Amino acid sequence: MKLDVDALRYLSKDDFRVLTAVEMGMRNHEIVPAELVERIAGLRHGGTYKVLRNLLKHKLVHHDSSKYDGFRLTYLGYDFLAIKTLVNRGVFAAVGRQIGVGKESDIFEVATEDGTVLAIKLHRLGRVSFRAVKSKRDYLVHRSNYNWLYLSRLAALKEYAFMKALGEHGFPVPAAVDCNRHSVVMSLVKGYPLECNHCAVFKIKQLQNPDEVFETIIGLVVRLAEHGLIHCDFNEFNLMIDDDEKVTMIDFPQMVSVSHRNAKMYFDRDVECIFKFFSKRFNISYQEDRDEEDEKSAGFLDKELAASGFTKRDQDEIEKFIEGGPEPKDGSSSDDESSGKEQTADEDNETVTTKMVALQLADQQVKSSCRNDEERVEENLDSCNVKVVRENEPTASGEQEDSNDLDNSDDDDDGSGDAELVKHLNKQRKRAVAAARGRRALASRNSYKDKGGKSSHNSKIQKQVSKW
Repeated sequence: MKLDVDALRYLSKDDFRVLTAVEMGMRNHEIVPAELVERIAGLRHGGTYKVLRNLLKHKLVHHDSSKYDGFRLTYLGYDFLAIKTLVNRGVFAAVGRQIGVGKESDIFEVATEDGTVLAIKLHRLGRVSFRAVKSKRDYLVHRSNYNWLYLSRLAALKEYAFMKALGEHGFPVPAAVDCNRHSVVMSLVKGYPLECNHCAVFKIKQLQNPDEVFETIIGLVVRLAEHGLIHCDFNEFNLMIDDDEKVTMIDFPQMVSVSHRNAKMYFDRDVECIFKFFSKRFNISYQEDRDEEDEKSAGFLDKELAASGFTKRDQDEIEKFIEGGPEPKDGSSSDDESSGKEQTADEDNETVTTKMVALQLADQQVKSSCRNDEERVEENLDSCNVKVVRENEPTASGEQEDSNDLDNSDDDDDGSGDAELVKHLNKQRKRAVAAARGRRALASRNSYKDKGGKSSHNSKIQKQVSKW
């Protein structure tokens, strides 16, 4: 989409307020409902729909009524929000012509108040030329839902972080100035790309010292690897060269760590691209030196920037290496593995034994609690001079007594004391059964709702008592 900043000077505060409301609503909506936009904007005298019509006229928002009446932000509206924020910060004061275009970004000239010319890169992921972002880039990490504006913002943040870190370590990159949303402001590189498909005027056909330039470029690839990073798109389109043949590299959002599983393939591809270009354009023959394979490390930029492929396990190994921890020898690796297996087996056995002991203790506790309950029942019944006989338990004479003996003994007593004794026994038996079962026969608050004024639990206890 063409960036036309003429409409930017005519937009009011209410327009930017409604634009910001649509952006906030897109955090959890693909299409933001019009009612939600009006609620978030919160204009004093209303008029949100009038502002939305004005934004639609300038193509800053898109109207969609397929499922419900809603709006979404376009790339032009996102550009206006980023430019407005950077102008308010004082980063630049004017926007100039377009100086570059790629499969996932556009580059424009901007100028500060004192006349310094800078470059602003606006990321535009989702173009037809590059839609396989989810498989080619790791911006999403663990996320599954996304939109192109959010991916562009992640790409801009990643490129700004890499550019700033590489500039601090002395790499020939543009100076990072500021970043907001999907835009990155950087210093303007005075040079030309080694290869440009869009303009044949600036195509470089010859160099004064092609061998030195070739060695400088290969040295940059190796130096990046020494700092723990791989460019992954190191070719003639992302290399700038000036009149003094000074090389500057650009385009960094796709950089990965040397710990990435495909790091060797990416490194070989970068080197092969440079070899092919210089052999075709400048007829430079080369010989690969396989003898020198000394590993050097000048830093851990992949750790500082959390580059793709750098995991927490790699970070722990680096910290151990820095602290000077002992490294296991090759001969003792098998012993360590076997000892580790034995330790894991011992740990499993210990866990099983502890579980068995815990189960045995639990069974003992249950049995002791049941015995305590039975002893309490016997004590309560002994206080009433009543003899309780357990089931299948032999008496002193060796014969089992039936429960009918209680009825026979009760029949032998006097008729006058039978009624009182039965009532007293029934009460004691209720208390004993309730104590043995861990429940108390408390009257519920809604006992009047039960049939007969008694709960079903009490009725069961009475039936058992009558059987006794």
